[in-house]
Amino acid sequence: MGKGPGLYTDIGKRARDLLYKDYQSDHKFTVTTYTSTGVAITSTGIKKGELFIADVNTQLKNKNITTDVKVDTNSRLFATVSIDEPAPGLKAIFNFVVPDQRSGKLELQYQHEYSGINTSIGLTANPVVNFSGVVGTPLLALGTDLSYDTASGNLTKCNAGVSFANADLIAAVTLNDKGQNLNASYYHIVSPLTSTAVGAELAHSFSTNENTLTIGTQKALDPLTSVKARINNHGKASALIQHEWRPKSLFTVSGEVDTRAIEKSAKVGLSVALKP
Repeated sequence: MGKGPGLYTDIGKRARDLLYKDYQSDHKFTVTTYTSTGVAITSTGIKKGELFIADVNTQLKNKNITTDVKVDTNSRLFATVSIDEPAPGLKAIFNFVVPDQRSGKLELQYQHEYSGINTSIGLTANPVVNFSGVVGTPLLALGTDLSYDTASGNLTKCNAGVSFANADLIAAVTLNDKGQNLNASYYHIVSPLTSTAVGAELAHSFSTNENTLTIGTQKALDPLTSVKARINNHGKASALIQHEWRPKSLFTVSGEVDTRAIEKSAKVGLSVALKP
């Protein structure tokens, strides 16, 4: 674990990554190449049913400044400029989308030994202001996540969370959507040698009184191959196998089946990521 409590998005992240990361029902292909000057060019294609989506991303790093420019098949241009450590513990991020003139946003992240702050503001006449803050230590952290729309004068988002962690266990509870939804998650490392871990997440909606319980596990079969599996109380079961066939190049196959409707076809996803 790193120093400090991290940012608000880190609350419950390990459990979310175990339960949801790399699972997909689409076909995805990613290729990354590097020019002689160090520019990284990443091409991505995703097939969703009959729809094919592609984009090309160019990344340039110069000292502590990273510039990302992405163009997709809808002729949109996404640009992000990140400045690491303009001051100790600070990171500045500026991004915008062309041709959306209202998409410009400035974001500041600050991480300290006992706090983590993330604030952003839209670059418009009546911007949306976002603020999230965490106080505590790597062992215990408390945080909140807020959004305020200056045009309407309304608080559009109000979340709060708490996280407890030690060497092999992380537990987190978040109250989201202005108190309408409660999420509790648990992540436990069973065996560091085989990267075996188990996790669970319980989502409760106070408005509908519905619960969704998802449990999952992961294990490394060998240093290059890992497997994951999950199931929820609605009968959706998923599994994946991921193999690193060369350094940083990953081949992932995932599938999902509805155990309450076995007659339906299973969803199968494929992801190939190639890096030199």
